[in-house]
Amino acid sequence: MERIISIAKSGHQGLSAAAINSFFTRLEQQALEVNHFILLKEGRSVAEWYRAPYRKECLQLLYSLSKSFTSIAAGIAWDQGYLELHDPVISFFPDELPGRVSPNLAKMTVHHLLSMSTGHLGNIYPAIAREENWVRAFLAQEVELEPGERYCYTTHATYMVAAIIEKVTGQSLVDFLMPRLFEPLGISRPTWETCPMGIAAGGMGLSLTTADVAKFGQMLLNRGMYEGKRIVSERYIELATSEQSDNRPGVERVDWAQGYGYQFHLCRRGCYRGDGSFGQMCFVTPRENIVIAVNASFKSMARLQVLLDLIYEELLDAKEIQQSEDLQDDPRLQQTIASISSKEPEIRPIPAGVPDLHLRTYGLSDNDNPQGLNRIGFRLRDSKLSLLLGYGREEDSEQLLELDFTQPVQTRHRFHKDLSMPLQEVVAYAAWLDKRTLRLNLYYIETPYVVTYTMTFEGESIDVQFQINVSFHLSDYRASGRLMNKKL
Repeated sequence: MERIISIAKSGHQGLSAAAINSFFTRLEQQALEVNHFILLKEGRSVAEWYRAPYRKECLQLLYSLSKSFTSIAAGIAWDQGYLELHDPVISFFPDELPGRVSPNLAKMTVHHLLSMSTGHLGNIYPAIAREENWVRAFLAQEVELEPGERYCYTTHATYMVAAIIEKVTGQSLVDFLMPRLFEPLGISRPTWETCPMGIAAGGMGLSLTTADVAKFGQMLLNRGMYEGKRIVSERYIELATSEQSDNRPGVERVDWAQGYGYQFHLCRRGCYRGDGSFGQMCFVTPRENIVIAVNASFKSMARLQVLLDLIYEELLDAKEIQQSEDLQDDPRLQQTIASISSKEPEIRPIPAGVPDLHLRTYGLSDNDNPQGLNRIGFRLRDSKLSLLLGYGREEDSEQLLELDFTQPVQTRHRFHKDLSMPLQEVVAYAAWLDKRTLRLNLYYIETPYVVTYTMTFEGESIDVQFQINVSFHLSDYRASGRLMNKKL
């Protein structure tokens, strides 16, 4: 079931229960796949909501929202004299330069990296990501235009900012930020995925809780201050959240066409945001003194525009404000929250006549699926199911999942993030849809990923359907196989 972690005890923050109620009602009507939502008004939590099985304390992969944190790292480094915004990029990496440095590459500065105006015309991500040395690969790319001439969103531009910070400070990006950003904001040491050379990815790969993102947004709203401590200069915040590049040409979504700062998208009415794939967001509204942090599972970023429209219409434009109301006790709001549909699969009784899967192993053709899954083994004890997924011939290619037909099981499983396949939290559900069809739902709650395995048994044959809600790396597939033996 869903959980409201907190609703403000009093309405003095200036947002009414009617406005919040209308917002959540329309959120549900639009079927927006929001998993975490925090709203701060004047630095205080007004609404904090998590859709089960997602939890408040669980880290969330931020994808490109990581870029905004790298921007602030650059601002801190600038404040402390480690770098200048007009420093040429090539000056930091004399040993990684191509044989010929073009005039446009020579003109590229830290400012151009931060403002996504490097002079590249297209998507250079694949050409860099397949190399081991991303710095050298970035510098080897053709720079078609003079830097500053045109906005072109480039994740590896942000990576280069991270690489520069690590070069000039002699520290990893996380080590640099621990005493300067994370610890002052009360954020535990985070994980940040790295390139093959061990440099923080910069433009992606950071994992934080939604509450951590809200704190970051509050620091931005306070123009670089947090609880009386200066984190980054007010001047850098001004630069980062004002237009540095024109991102309007050819763009239809209104909040993608208001200008671009230093790793922040400018939005309507003086608002701005950092965002990441599938709907991760830190949204700041200086005029209304509001910060909103969101984690979501949107199939398209067009869905994020729908969410932004709801925020403007129902929260920022709210007309009904009653300063004395108690949001916790508002019956309409509590009823709306209680009625928001759950994402959790239902628990089903085990039907009569299901196949005896205990100690059975089925072989699959690994040519039938892009993951190379070649065997599935089962062990059953009462309501508990142990599932072995084999991806190769060696034992270390096997993964074991524990499930239970009577309740969800919280465990750890190896699965994709941005750049790696680490062990991470998964909430697993098992149910027989009928006496031949077994369904497994796996919620990788550190990411937006939800995987569904549907297995159909007929005699000694198995049919496996794999589905994932959103992904960069994986696609749905179907594979078939036969019983190998009766030993797991």
